[in-house]
Amino acid sequence: LDAEALEMIFMVAKHSNAAIAEMERLQNLWGVYERLGLEDDIVDPSNQLIKEGPIQKVSTRNNSTSEKYLFLFNNMLLYCVPKVIQVGAEFQVHLRIDVDGMKVRELKDSQCPHTFLVSGKQRTLELQARSEEEMNAWIEAFQDAIARKEKRSETFKTAGLGPPGPPSQPQCCPLLPQTEELGRRAPQWVRDNLVSMCMRCREPFSTIVRRRHHCRACGYVVCARCSSYRAELQYDGNRPSRVCLHCYSLLTGHVLPQDREGKPKGILEVSSATPCRSLLCSSLQLLDKNGKGGTRGWVVIPQDDPLVLYIYAAPQDVRAHTSIPLLGYQVRDLGQGDSGHLFQLAQSGQVHTFAA
Repeated sequence: LDAEALEMIFMVAKHSNAAIAEMERLQNLWGVYERLGLEDDIVDPSNQLIKEGPIQKVSTRNNSTSEKYLFLFNNMLLYCVPKVIQVGAEFQVHLRIDVDGMKVRELKDSQCPHTFLVSGKQRTLELQARSEEEMNAWIEAFQDAIARKEKRSETFKTAGLGPPGPPSQPQCCPLLPQTEELGRRAPQWVRDNLVSMCMRCREPFSTIVRRRHHCRACGYVVCARCSSYRAELQYDGNRPSRVCLHCYSLLTGHVLPQDREGKPKGILEVSSATPCRSLLCSSLQLLDKNGKGGTRGWVVIPQDDPLVLYIYAAPQDVRAHTSIPLLGYQVRDLGQGDSGHLFQLAQSGQVHTFAA
């Protein structure tokens, strides 16, 4: 009888603790609900707050950052803006992104350290943390939320109620939508400062004549002529949105005569390689003959063409402005100089001096 009594007391205490934990969770949800000005309905028995905190949003236009605030739940992300005058609410919800189908990865960007990408079906965000530890904590929280969602969906997959999703792209490659995802999920916008030319027609941008625009389907930076088309995008509520000519052809089935895809390319029309598709790529300064001035460019040795060095004006350009065949060249380490650490490629009368 004593053992049965102890067992009963243990079960009652266990249920009591579970009830207290559940009450605390709902109280936390209600607290977030009040901080949002009772605008977003998050008080649901299945919702669980995983992480919250401030974050910096990286702009694709000018590389600037602005302060935002994130509430990450097991099923959604609330992307909020702090209110200047906090009367009745501390934050305003700008975006609500489903965890279902979400991807997250670190962006190894020397210009913007501690940045990571959150790609959802409704929107893709480039976010910057204050430190590497904070960035890793956010990435782990997102991975936790994604894993919980996938675990809940695993029952449906094993039961044959839905086909498995497309394989994920390599983590070091840009998260551009695959063909079957085009228009169905928000793309990662290529930053303006990473290109110097239209990523479709390869014509250089200028402030007045040829300005930058973003394709809402693939996220490429394109000129006005190459993006003067509209197509319905599922992730944007099937509203007609500005897209490039290539995506317009894929989304609508209409073949446009201006589309240069599939046409023979020039010797310099090679896309700048990401780290997973290059032996080496980085920003270097190509010095002039006097060794005092020069232009900074993105220098690449591709894996599939390892005997040629390509120099681009920007990291995401689709055409190089210079190529150097490496056969026959000698490499000379010149040590530290005024412009940085110097080295040369030399062959007979041809000399190229770089500063790293």
